[in-house]
Amino acid sequence: MESEKVSILIIGSGPAGYTAAIYAARANMKPLLYQGIQPGGQLTITTEVENYPGFPEGIQGPELMVHFEKQAARMGADIRYGLATKVDFSCSPKKVWIDDEKLIEADAVIISTGASAKWLGLPSEERLNGFGVSACAVCDGFFFKGKEVAIVGAGDTAAEEAHYLSKMCTTVHMFVRKDQMRASKVMQDRVLNTPNIKVYFNTETEEVLGEKTVNGVRIKNTKTNTTQEIPVSAFFVAIGHQPNSAIFHPFLKMDETGYIYTEPGTTKTSIEGVFAAGDVQDKNYRQAVTAAGSGCMAALDAERYLTAKGH
Repeated sequence: MESEKVSILIIGSGPAGYTAAIYAARANMKPLLYQGIQPGGQLTITTEVENYPGFPEGIQGPELMVHFEKQAARMGADIRYGLATKVDFSCSPKKVWIDDEKLIEADAVIISTGASAKWLGLPSEERLNGFGVSACAVCDGFFFKGKEVAIVGAGDTAAEEAHYLSKMCTTVHMFVRKDQMRASKVMQDRVLNTPNIKVYFNTETEEVLGEKTVNGVRIKNTKTNTTQEIPVSAFFVAIGHQPNSAIFHPFLKMDETGYIYTEPGTTKTSIEGVFAAGDVQDKNYRQAVTAAGSGCMAALDAERYLTAKGH
């Protein structure tokens, strides 16, 4: 099997990975970055990004990630297409296999594999993703100011996002699969006491309606077995995120949902020389700008670690 030795390996290519590459390359650490299954990360499936600083007119998500990639490449980062399929963090240097056919040995590893939104799995949801279907109310709610929208979910995130949407949308239709919400009591109370949030319990989404953009949703009450169609301009899915961390599971400390543990105030994981940045270790903020910030931290943490080790 082909193998290669590098000083620093970055796994993943969203805002966290590319920012880590920019900083590491400027520090002359000659980083190698593998882009993973979705080069550019979650931002490549969003359309308009209006909350990233420095773009007063807003920018398309995929275009923003092209800027990140070009900047990292200009600084000298070695950017390649490929997926990390297996790791061994029990030794030094760390071992990472790419596409099961190439072995990379690295003195330091930055994990920035991100998270993936969980979806309901409806063909119409997939077809209209980016055209009124979204997994981020904080990112996309603004575009539906003064409109009626729907959100599906029952946890704290869904409750928070429903409340966020209620401040700018005329009505928020919230669909909860069971007869009660999973959200904390305080979040439930906030939702139930907001006049323009209408909660539908025992409700499943059958179809998102619309040809080119979302114009409605068909729901089914599982108690009465009746269906109804509600006209809405957007459909938000808030049923959780799954961090892309499965291959690191045997080695790194994680929480019960798979978010990688990092030492507070740093990007250090439970294994020396391995750092984690962005959504794979952040379940609270999950924004492009916070991911980029943690990518910067990871590069600085890795640089200090390598210097201390005499690399």
